[in-house]
Amino acid sequence: MKSILVMFCAAMLLMACTTTGKPASAENAYTAASTYQKLIVTYPFIHIASQAAPASVKVIKDIPYVSYGDREVQLDLFMSAQASSKALPGIVLVHGGGWRSGSRENLAAMAIRLAGRGYVAAAISYRLSAEAPYPAAIHDVKAAIRWMRSHAADYHIDPAHMAVAGGSAGGQIAALVGVTNDMPQFDPQAQGSQISSAVQAIINIDGLSDFTSEQARRYEDDPAKKPSSAGAWFGGTYAEKTALWKEASPLSHVGKNTPPILFIGSAQKRFSLGRDEMVQQMTALGIPTRVVLIPDTPHSFWLFDPWLGPTVDAMSEFLGREFALSQ
Repeated sequence: MKSILVMFCAAMLLMACTTTGKPASAENAYTAASTYQKLIVTYPFIHIASQAAPASVKVIKDIPYVSYGDREVQLDLFMSAQASSKALPGIVLVHGGGWRSGSRENLAAMAIRLAGRGYVAAAISYRLSAEAPYPAAIHDVKAAIRWMRSHAADYHIDPAHMAVAGGSAGGQIAALVGVTNDMPQFDPQAQGSQISSAVQAIINIDGLSDFTSEQARRYEDDPAKKPSSAGAWFGGTYAEKTALWKEASPLSHVGKNTPPILFIGSAQKRFSLGRDEMVQQMTALGIPTRVVLIPDTPHSFWLFDPWLGPTVDAMSEFLGREFALSQ
């Protein structure tokens, strides 16, 4: 009887994984609620940004955008509820959580507000480090961009105006996805595909631009952490996987084809390491870039009001200018 019960529980756990699109082992230590508990003492005026969509915003949840065997990776799509034949710019949103935690629900509040500004926003899940190490997350985000383009007619998305954005680890991932536009080694799923994973704009919110700097390694390669978040993602320390730590640094890929980038930063400088060097290189190449700092803020500020408002303002203003949209 006991063995039958064990088998039944295992089967139910597997069914939950395959039907929800979430791996059974997925860690979810990084949520707005858990972060709020850490911040409320220092910032007593904050509250969690609402994830309740108004009637003006249509939400379609749990859409599979890529599959690996029985494993479906999903996204939630946010758009105006008002019927329109006009194609709208699309934006893929990548959540944070140290490459091993977090969920797409963390970006629902941001997606709702972007949808209200005239964007079609996809808050996506991706494979975390415990399920699949680097560069799996990069492949997933590029697959999400291709999915948006391939379904452009279904959801009135303008495939010529696509952006990728993310916060924290999601900001680093978004930046790396954008600066490696259509590079085959970063997008093996695109082999033989006519659908591009390139984006026309990048938004990096408090995400690293350089894993290899001495300052970054002080946090990301801390020997006391066995492994660190970055070490778990790369499958080794900086000394063991030096090439991967450099390859995953957006700074390493700045070139003449790099899309315009908006950096939105907190008051915590450790999360913006490599940003100034990227801005320098892009400016020298004549590529538009902008830095917006949200003063007196902790990391993860975009999960909370009153900070989400100015964050979305900066995103919409930047995309409106780069996409030549009427605001």
